Formats: sequence, C-alpha cells, structure tokens
Amino acid sequence: MSTSFIKKLGPGLLFAGAAIGVSHLVNSTKVGAEFGFGLLWALLLVNLFKYPFFQFGPRYAAATGESLLDGYKKLSKGLLVAYFILSFATMFTIQTAVTIVTAGLASQLFGIELSMEIWSTIITVICLGILAMGRYAILDKLMKVIIITLTISTVIAVVFAISDGNEALTARQLFPTEVGGITLLIVFMGWMPAPLDISIWHSLWAIEKRQETESFTPKTALFDFDFGYVVTIILGICFMALGAYVMFNSGIQFSPKGGVFASQLIDLYTQNLGSGTYIIIAIAAFTTMFSTTLTTLDASPRAMAKTSQLLFGKYIKHSYIFWMLILVLGTIIILTQFLAKMSTLIYVATALSFITAPFYAISNYILITSKHTPKAWQPKLGLRILSWLGILFLTGFSVWYLTTI
Repeated sequence: MSTSFIKKLGPGLLFAGAAIGVSHLVNSTKVGAEFGFGLLWALLLVNLFKYPFFQFGPRYAAATGESLLDGYKKLSKGLLVAYFILSFATMFTIQTAVTIVTAGLASQLFGIELSMEIWSTIITVICLGILAMGRYAILDKLMKVIIITLTISTVIAVVFAISDGNEALTARQLFPTEVGGITLLIVFMGWMPAPLDISIWHSLWAIEKRQETESFTPKTALFDFDFGYVVTIILGICFMALGAYVMFNSGIQFSPKGGVFASQLIDLYTQNLGSGTYIIIAIAAFTTMFSTTLTTLDASPRAMAKTSQLLFGKYIKHSYIFWMLILVLGTIIILTQFLAKMSTLIYVATALSFITAPFYAISNYILITSKHTPKAWQPKLGLRILSWLGILFLTGFSVWYLTTI
C-alpha cells in the first residue's frame, strides 16, 4: 500500500481497531476450536446484516458534517437521553473487560509476572497518556501501524497453521444443538464484528477526520469504512481458521479468566505450530486487544462528551478529558474492588448490547432516510432492502437471545 493511500484512511481503521477484539481473538477462535469452519456462515451473515447500520455512521457524518448524536437530537431528545444512559451503564465494564484480556497478553508477550490488576492499570495509564498527548491525530497515525502489524502477523500465523497439515475443513456442525454451543453461537453473532453503538463512535471519528483534511469527502468516507469493514471480516475468518486448524478436536476447555485464557491461547498455538511462532502469535494477539483498549478509551469519552454538550448545552464544554478520567477511574475501581464479579457485569453489558441492537439499527436507518440527510447521500433501494432485512434479523436475534440465555 502506498503512503498516500494509507494517509487517506482513518476512521475505518479506528473502527477496525475497536471491532477486532474479544469478538475476534476470543469468540472467533473458540468457534473455530469447537466447530471448525462449520459456523463460517454465521460470521458472514451477521456481518452482512449489520453492514448498513455501521455504514450509516460515516455516511451521515461525511454528508452533513454532524455526528449521529447530532442527528439523534434532531429526531428526538429522548434518543439522546437513552443513549447517554445506555453508554454510561456499559462503558466501564466493557473497558475493564478488554483491558484485562490485553493485560494477560502483555504478561505473556513481555514475560513480566505481575498481577492482572497491576498490568491492567499500566496499560490503562499508557493508553491515557497516548490519547491525552495527541488525541485524534496520534490515534489516527498509531492505529494504522497497529492494524497493519495485526493483519500481517495474523495472516502469517494462519499460513503456519495451514502448512502444519492439520485438517479442519469440516462443516459437520453447521448448527449447534447443545445449550453451550447455542450460547456460544449467540454471543459470537451478537458481538461480531462489534456492538452497533460503534457506529456512533465512527461518526465522531469521521467528523475529526473531516476537520483534519478537506479531501475526506462522503465518497472517501464510504471507501474508508468499507476498507476497514473488509479488514474486520478477513481477520475474523483468520482467527476462526487459527482456532479450527490448531484447536479443533483438541478437547481444550478455555478459562473465562482473561489472564489464564491468554496463556492457554498462546501456549496452544505454539505447541502446535512450533516455538518459533511464539513471537508472531503473541504480537498478533496483543495488538488485537491493545487496539481495542486504546480505541474504546478514546471513543466512550468522546461520545459521552458530545452527548453531554448536546443535552446540557453551554454548561458543558471540553469535557473529553473529564470523561476519559472518569472512565479510567471507574475501570481501576472495578479492577481493584469488583474483579470477582466481572462475569456478572459482563453479562449485563452483553445483554444490553444484544437487546439494544434493534434500537441503534432503527434509529440509524430513520436518520439516514430522513430530511436531515441530503438526498444525494441517502441509501439506494438495495441498501434500504438490506436494512429492512437487517432490522428483522437483529430484532429476531434479540428475542432469541432473551429466550435462550
């Protein structure tokens, strides 16, 4: 890729950085380990049906110069209040969860034995320093390096796995029948490639990119998003392949604890692919989770700051750093005081992500087809049909989740 091409990219890679995390490293790997390539259909289907609602974020931002949050307020102030409550209810748990997994991988990669609380705090402080110094500009540049590193190391790991000769190309289990398998399928599809509220984050990043360069037009924004979205799909398939080629029929039961899981994951890869692949696997896994930790630490405060400004007007200004410090403080409190209850907290956050998916899908669709979006950039018939199908799918999926979990 040429330097000029990479320079044009931005929010799409930030989207990829936020999306490629637990959904890929943990869930895709587990699905591959348990079902081989049998559930590849699920990965492709859910990415197809979620595509329009993620795309509407940068589409609206680039076409209007406003974020989805501005659009929500134009539709109804109640939408904005609902988002504020939902985001506040989940942001601490999500940040803590991704940070713990990143901490476990850091411990494996650097070989320094510290408690998960200390490693998590170190990583949180590093991310805070990066964002406080450079904000969007440094995040934009750093994420390009991270995503390129992640993609190269992951693809190399898959090549090693394929050349190792393990046969995993099977579709014997196209649909799980046991409760554990069904639960894994639901969680896998619900978080692949990411919860729908990331569309709001993407719209905010698109605004920042548009202010940074005049060449970031609506057409460029859509290409940038599509590029990042394709990367998330390819890497989702790669991690499923790693699980299938290396772990399928291995009988390994993964620990729900982030640090233990990280150790199991890397050890199993290197046992099967050879000790020489350790550094490649470790870098791929660590960059996967570090990118998520960094982007979520930027995005949640950015979204909360914008929402606060829209709700409370002139009384709230420049609150990005304030919300970031609140998120860091809340994350550290959970790490030190409520780590034993993390599974319950994650369950609540996961449940909210599932049942609110139709809320974000419908809100984004109504906004992008409303008078607030220029006609030239409203979706064509094909994308509208896909959106209707997506809304039906996500609504049915949420009902299935509530009646199954």
